[in-house]
Amino acid sequence: MRRSIAVAGLMLIGGLVGSAWANFEITPAIQKELDRKIEVVKGWAANPVIVKAVEEQNAKGPIAGMDNAKWKLLRRSDDIVKALESNEAGKFLKKKLDESNEEFVRAFLNGSHGEKVGFSEKTIAYLHKGQAKFDAPFSTGKPWQGSPEFDEPTKTHDIQVAVPVMSGGKPIGVLIVGVSLTKLEKLAKH
Repeated sequence: MRRSIAVAGLMLIGGLVGSAWANFEITPAIQKELDRKIEVVKGWAANPVIVKAVEEQNAKGPIAGMDNAKWKLLRRSDDIVKALESNEAGKFLKKKLDESNEEFVRAFLNGSHGEKVGFSEKTIAYLHKGQAKFDAPFSTGKPWQGSPEFDEPTKTHDIQVAVPVMSGGKPIGVLIVGVSLTKLEKLAKH
């Protein structure tokens, strides 16, 4: 009984903390900092390592038979997951995150079908086609930003931004990056 009460209490506290961030206000100062972060992510998306990785993935297409339900069953130690973390795009993204002073909390690269090309760590979904974070930048060629949220894999509060990966003047993939709300708030106060 005590354990049930303790678990319920922790869930309530977690919900209250999560709801506080759900009401996080994107002030003009915070938006200005977020716009700066989007420019940084655009630079990453234009890097030849990223463009080449997406072009190569698009030539292959998604993993045959892989869908989001099967993806969720894969462990982080699975060879497929490890390959996407350790390929050139995955290493590039991990390095950029490591250099960011925790301003960016995760990054994942998608091919033309919304499938993963590389990432800093395993994502919840393999395919993001059909979601605004993929569809908007892929169809418009313009950046997209989500709403403040709790990111379950990284256990951080962030806001996802997405930029198209361009080649020949058209979108060929999408780079999605989580920007730390805590860091954004601190940067906006300076």
